[in-house]
Amino acid sequence: MGSGAGVRSSRALYKDWSGAARGAQPGGGRGRLASERGLPGPGAEGREAGRPPPRGDEAGADMTVPLLKIGAVLSTMAMVTNWMSQTLPSLVGLNGTSISRAGTSEKITLFQSPDDGWQVYTSAQAPDGKCLCTAVIPVQGTCSRDLRSRQLRQLMEKVQNISQSMEVLDLRTYRDLQYVRNTESLMKGLDSRLKVATESQKSLNTKSFQELKDKMTELLPLIPVLDQYKTDTKMIVQLKEEVRNVSGSLLAIQEEMGAYDYEELQQRVLVLEARLHACMQKLGCGKLTGVSNPITIRASGSRFGSWMTDTMAPSADSRVWYMDGYYKGRRVLEFWTLNDFITGQNFVQHLLPHPWAGTGHVVFNGSLYYNKYQSNIVVKYHFRSRSVLVQRSLNAAGYNNTFPYSWGGFSDIDFMVDENGLWAVYTTNQNAGNIVVSKVDPQTLEILRSWDTGYPKRSAGESFMICGTLYVTNSHLAGAKIYFAYYTNTSSYEYTDIPFHNQYSHISMLDYNPRERVLYTWNNGHQVVYNVTLFHVIKTSGEL
Repeated sequence: MGSGAGVRSSRALYKDWSGAARGAQPGGGRGRLASERGLPGPGAEGREAGRPPPRGDEAGADMTVPLLKIGAVLSTMAMVTNWMSQTLPSLVGLNGTSISRAGTSEKITLFQSPDDGWQVYTSAQAPDGKCLCTAVIPVQGTCSRDLRSRQLRQLMEKVQNISQSMEVLDLRTYRDLQYVRNTESLMKGLDSRLKVATESQKSLNTKSFQELKDKMTELLPLIPVLDQYKTDTKMIVQLKEEVRNVSGSLLAIQEEMGAYDYEELQQRVLVLEARLHACMQKLGCGKLTGVSNPITIRASGSRFGSWMTDTMAPSADSRVWYMDGYYKGRRVLEFWTLNDFITGQNFVQHLLPHPWAGTGHVVFNGSLYYNKYQSNIVVKYHFRSRSVLVQRSLNAAGYNNTFPYSWGGFSDIDFMVDENGLWAVYTTNQNAGNIVVSKVDPQTLEILRSWDTGYPKRSAGESFMICGTLYVTNSHLAGAKIYFAYYTNTSSYEYTDIPFHNQYSHISMLDYNPRERVLYTWNNGHQVVYNVTLFHVIKTSGEL
């Protein structure tokens, strides 16, 4: 569930944020920074009271120790302020990162995991009347109207103010540090003068005294820098206290949110999702009443082709098969997941022993069913064994563009799968070019029963089976509609008027997947899916 994932992310954020606040102590890095820069660490700050005075060659180093300490402190301040100004915003989501929500037809909004949300389009018929309903559970975000969300926003504003203050402090500390470094040479010169004056007071004449005085005057600007350093030190202490307060508030909110037990809520929603899917499986077959807008999964391949999943595979199996082209092709790509298919990664290649014709292939229970090129022979190819299990001639069926769909492409024989099993759609001379629907034994490829629909195949754009009913579009181009329906259970037909948005204006493959209850299409080099709305009769007496 989308909201469940969001809660987990928020909790991780709180944990990282409080941990960073506890670990970000400015003094903690001073000794490390000093050692990295070759400067004395904290242990060198004090000297024993009884230590003998330094030799002459050590005097200069001792005179510069206070200056080096100042430089080390300012460097540490720069490091701390830089960390706080850059890291604090990212810890509470102020670094400009945004999470986009899928919602357009060009986004991938199908086949989500429970953490990503899901969609169900269905309909039901109650005993006391007709009722059309659509169940949709979209990706959910945080509850913006929640009181805790307002508290979090206020805390974010506080952290943002702290970050801005730290940026100013960082710039000022950097400036002061540069000034201290620039005055180091002046300090060394003054130290040299003092050493000469100490060793030989007689050499201290008026000129030398004036030079020494001038050197001291040049160092006077260092005094306000040190005063500013004291002020900045107090500011760091104050900001550190504010950070601790914010961290404590975040932890309190986290504990309060934990009291609502979002993990338990997530589990309840997952159970509800499973029950709704179980309800869908119990729904009886119904009549197609609507098709959603197209959802583009990928743009790949040539103008013609087919792609599909195994309609009999368990829900955990999300492999995708991809066959580019409509004749003489032999290469089938098998992607491990839908995401792999989208990115074009993690696939294996199957090389068929016989080339295919058309785009009317299906994958059913681990095998590929397709029409052999330049023949009316249908082939069952098993992916795991990489071998043909059976092939059989479809008696009297037209082939090689004798009775194709309106777009041509050797689409004489079209395999389909629905809730009732495997079907083949084709035509013969005896049927005067009208569409024939045949129920096929998936093991032997024998024809179990056939129906003459009376609809001319060359006038059909594409067709698909849902619940034993053949639905036919009147064109493969833009403006197409689902125009005709043939019911095999009653051997009757009717003309329909179901809008069908042909987004890319040239459909060369259209199949229904009963497992997901969606339509798969290959549309002018785009792999597209459609949700369908069915009119159901519920076959369950238990409460869901």
